[in-house]
Amino acid sequence: MDALEPSPEITLPLSKIVKGDNPRRYFDRAKHEELVASIRRRGVLQPILLRPKEGFFAIVAGERRYRASLEVYGPEGEIPVVIRDMTDQEALEAAIAENHDRDNASETEQADAAVRVLAACHGDRAEAAKRLGWSRTMFDRRLALAELSEPVKTALDERRIKVGHAELLAAVPKDKQDKALETILTAQLDVAKTQELLKRVTQDLASACFDKSECTRCPYNSATQRALFETHVDDGYCTNAGCFQLKTEAAEVIRFEKEAQAEAAARAALARSPNDDGAPPADTDTDTVPSATSQHGEGEGEPPSAQSEANPSPTLAPATPVKATQSSPKPGVTAKSIAARTKEFREATWRTALARALAGNTDHARTTILVAAMSGSLAQIKAETLTSRAGFLVGETFPDLDYAEKIAQIQALNDARSANVLSVIGAAYAKDVLSFSHVADLARVFQVDLRDSWQADQSFLERYTKDELSFIAQECGLVAHIGAKAFAKLLASKKTELITGMLNRSGFDWAGRLPGAMTLDSIYGPPPAPTPVPEEAPARVAEFVA
Repeated sequence: MDALEPSPEITLPLSKIVKGDNPRRYFDRAKHEELVASIRRRGVLQPILLRPKEGFFAIVAGERRYRASLEVYGPEGEIPVVIRDMTDQEALEAAIAENHDRDNASETEQADAAVRVLAACHGDRAEAAKRLGWSRTMFDRRLALAELSEPVKTALDERRIKVGHAELLAAVPKDKQDKALETILTAQLDVAKTQELLKRVTQDLASACFDKSECTRCPYNSATQRALFETHVDDGYCTNAGCFQLKTEAAEVIRFEKEAQAEAAARAALARSPNDDGAPPADTDTDTVPSATSQHGEGEGEPPSAQSEANPSPTLAPATPVKATQSSPKPGVTAKSIAARTKEFREATWRTALARALAGNTDHARTTILVAAMSGSLAQIKAETLTSRAGFLVGETFPDLDYAEKIAQIQALNDARSANVLSVIGAAYAKDVLSFSHVADLARVFQVDLRDSWQADQSFLERYTKDELSFIAQECGLVAHIGAKAFAKLLASKKTELITGMLNRSGFDWAGRLPGAMTLDSIYGPPPAPTPVPEEAPARVAEFVA
């Protein structure tokens, strides 16, 4: 940029000078009075920096001198100036440097400057920090302070609170900061007391019942705050009580619905189930296995007792009529036939698992909503599914507002609450969409693992016949674990004793074992391989496990 040669004769009337885009937001009154007194005695000793702008000259640096000169000379008075042609970005950077060099800018002024320079750098934080001459750490800290409400910024500018107070308040949702500020000022809380108070109202993430994957990068996670601020609460806490409550309520709604659907499915299954000993209705033969020509149906074309390659079953006896006490299930029993008979329970369980996954991942929920809308199936979400939750998702008064007011309230939602609403809509779609194939496709794409929220237990096993239990025991590895003879003996007992024996077998853990009847493709899912422990960080891993 080219500059005009400064000269003592270069002066301009104050009426020709307009305020520029100065990042300084607070002017100390005492310092202003001192400057006014100095100008009355000596005049303006150093020219202010201007740039041409729409017939006037905008201040780049020197607004304090301009303000004091107006008070001394009035609008017709003249002061020395230097005029340069500068771009908006050049003027902004010069103003920031001037404020820092002459009278250190407040932290909030630096925060606002960080936001503006970051925008000019198209979101490149490293470049923005470089232009400002700051370290990346300082830049990130000042950028985080941009989330302070205006009253809190003003209180920090006026030094009614300290930087430590501001850093703690920056970790609180903006709509709660003003009330917290009032408490700090009224009770005259120091930084330590404020930190202690904030910790008492935070939520312990370890106790959360929802998926915390998104919390790892949330600005309201105390671990994130620790990386930014010198003053923060301990790791493992959420400082956004509203968000924590919404996620908890959404998870609880899903849990209650899961229990209700599982109970309904269990009642339906029991209505169709055989007697306690696992025998079919009285008009069928319970002692012998039907011939191979009459065994197919849902599992037609599959080998008797289909197994996962990863968990082969023991060699079966020849396909001749055998007693029902033998450990081998009937050849007609397959993962597909079991899944077909308990279809409602299986689908309800997967819908719940997908709903939980979408409730905890805004990006996946957004994708689900867009695909559903573009496919014409979004309207399958029952109206009451969402309207019944609107009060705690958006606001207590939301259901009673007129439509225009509802628009305004939705527009006013902060990012965290908007994300919660999207997640709940995605979860509602998983529950209500008519086609289970949509649920299955979404679960595959988002890699939903049913084992994260479900495992075989007594209520699960009770819905199956003895032959089906024998099949499940073989594919899950229980028969191989205890031996075919021991299992045959167990199979000869009553069904209740069989289930108890299956669930309480020493050295055998059902966790992570997913029977083929519960998978999307009817293929048994073995427990996932354990994650290897890095040799170079055993202490860190031990701490995580603990």
